[in-house]
Amino acid sequence: MDSNYMTDQVKEAKKKGMVQGLLLAFAIFLIGGFIYGATSVVGMIINGSFYSRVFGSASSSLLDRKSIEKLDSLYSLIDSTYLDDIDKEAVQEGMYKGVLESLGDPYSVYYDKEEFARMMEDSSGTFEGIGAYLSQDPDTMDIVVVEPIKDSPAEAAGILADDVIAEVDGEDITGQDINLVVSKLRGPKGTSVTVGVRREGEDDLIRFDLTRAEIESKTVSYEMLDNNIGYIDISEFADPTADQFIAAYDDLEAQGMKALIIDLRSNGGGYVDISVEIADKLVKDGVIVSVKDKHGLSYKYEDAGDDEYLKVPCVLLVDGNTASASEILTGALKDYGLATIIGTKTFGKGITQIITPLDDGSGVKITNSKYYTPNGENIHEVGIEPDIEVEWDPDKYKDEGIDNQLEAAQDYLKDKIK
Repeated sequence: MDSNYMTDQVKEAKKKGMVQGLLLAFAIFLIGGFIYGATSVVGMIINGSFYSRVFGSASSSLLDRKSIEKLDSLYSLIDSTYLDDIDKEAVQEGMYKGVLESLGDPYSVYYDKEEFARMMEDSSGTFEGIGAYLSQDPDTMDIVVVEPIKDSPAEAAGILADDVIAEVDGEDITGQDINLVVSKLRGPKGTSVTVGVRREGEDDLIRFDLTRAEIESKTVSYEMLDNNIGYIDISEFADPTADQFIAAYDDLEAQGMKALIIDLRSNGGGYVDISVEIADKLVKDGVIVSVKDKHGLSYKYEDAGDDEYLKVPCVLLVDGNTASASEILTGALKDYGLATIIGTKTFGKGITQIITPLDDGSGVKITNSKYYTPNGENIHEVGIEPDIEVEWDPDKYKDEGIDNQLEAAQDYLKDKIK
């Protein structure tokens, strides 16, 4: 046999042996790594660090062995001793709500699937419900009727401004987040809801049986007053508000507007970007508002710097219910000297929230940043002081039909018109 052929066979055998050895070593390495990994995972589960390692650092992870054991022990105790039947899903939902409530922030809220869906309905300016603008006192958590919407079931039934919503379909809603209460008041048109209100001067709750209807929430109304003073009232900052405001402003301008009153009284806010869009119509150039999160990261909303801006004397009417996005617009026009603020100090909500849907259809609203006016002021729990303080006179309005704050704004602008 040829010696060269034998040498090639030996070489081939050696190569095959080396490959098989490497594969065997690699398999042993994988098996050893798997055993080590499994042992580590079991160890982490035992000492409670598994959840923090998988879901985040120990400081940012909520669930560990001890907390899970405690939750299971609590549920086992409830299951074995609680008098009535238990809705396990309701207990879980209550646990999620409790996480957000523990923050002590009335603006950070968990919504279950149904609540979240209803909350997100109000983006087009049209919805189905009773038809009333509401606000919430962050201290008492009272939900107050700012005003019923014109031609709505609430107006027809006799619900009045300053009524406090206390009950919905027999449920005491005291202390609940305003968005949760709104979700209970909303519903398909034609369905019924009973609303109980507290009214000043009345000892007992007043209950109204209402039939829900489709409500078109016109967020902007306007007219030309005497002396060519334009008047624009903004009730909230919803999706259609910027377009409605710009159309109103352009129409008044075409009519020969020589001064402008923007009424933000009882406007509890809405979408920041809508407020910024309106401010962009009025501010000539510069930062409208800046926001800063917990990590110090900031973002500035700036005017586009186009040729459209406010060129006539302007008054902003504000009160204690002028809040959030309304205060962004107020702060921008005040800091740039574009408007004189008349009324009473604004609410003072200088924080913003982010709304996040969760995978199961539920969602959360979480306070995520502070905002600052162009001059760098954060007005949270401080508010914006008016340039000219004018207290609301309800008796004059009731007896004579005269809005004394609006009257003060008109009197001020008469001397400014060229």
